[in-house]
Amino acid sequence: MCASAFVAMTYPHAVLAHAVSGGEGGGVFADAFGTLLLVLLALVFAVGQWQVARRTRASRSRRALCFWAGWFVLALSLGPPLDEWSNVSFAAHMTQHELMMIVAAPLLVAARPLGTLMWGLPKSVGVVITSAAVRRIGTWLSAPLVAWILHAVVLWAWHAPVAFEAGLHSVPVHWLQHASFFAAAVIYWWSVFSSSARGTQKALAMVSVFTTAIHTALLGMLLTFSSHVWYATYTQTHNPWVLSAIEDQQLGGLIMWVPGGVIFIVAAMVVGAAWLKQVDVRAARG
Repeated sequence: MCASAFVAMTYPHAVLAHAVSGGEGGGVFADAFGTLLLVLLALVFAVGQWQVARRTRASRSRRALCFWAGWFVLALSLGPPLDEWSNVSFAAHMTQHELMMIVAAPLLVAARPLGTLMWGLPKSVGVVITSAAVRRIGTWLSAPLVAWILHAVVLWAWHAPVAFEAGLHSVPVHWLQHASFFAAAVIYWWSVFSSSARGTQKALAMVSVFTTAIHTALLGMLLTFSSHVWYATYTQTHNPWVLSAIEDQQLGGLIMWVPGGVIFIVAAMVVGAAWLKQVDVRAARG
């Protein structure tokens, strides 16, 4: 709850509509809307935690820790000062996206929060979420190949200069970009860390992580070694680190390439260890 108060006090002062949009308007509304979503998510989970604690003695402290850590990182990525810096720095913008996609999303998925969230939601909402149709859609989206394709398409499409520039100059497009990045990342990590995955699915998850590490590193390298600035808007701004536009882009590319690659490799090792553990258990059972 302290984290909720922190975001509620600070996040509304961020400018989610990029400053380079020429005062198009809508930033205050988008800001308040983002804050409301984050606070509602926190409140629903907190109520669910309280309800679960009342009804069961089962400890979910590790999952709760993952959830609140992921929630805090998500709030940090969308709030000040990082979002304000992203107006004038591609490196800051890249940091924002990396925090959302490879830190907050896997932490929230690792928390397996759906059960706890159900306890905090009205029953009518819970009935819809747990309906057969929604379950079928969720199962299809979280299939390793579908999740991999969705994640890759969203990542590469939004980094195309035309799409990225549109997000810099339009509040709705900016929010669509963030929402699609985060949703694709949650679906992707859900497919990777699925608790029901066995055998071949675990192997596919490892392949998915390794290949994602490769294509995201490729995008990072293209940004790093490019001889020209991909996003012209950043040639008209002054970033806090006093870098030229091309140097700022190179830094952003390195942020995607190196830390991102490390996280994907660690994730592959975690999935591989879980797979080997399953093999050992089956072998022991004979």
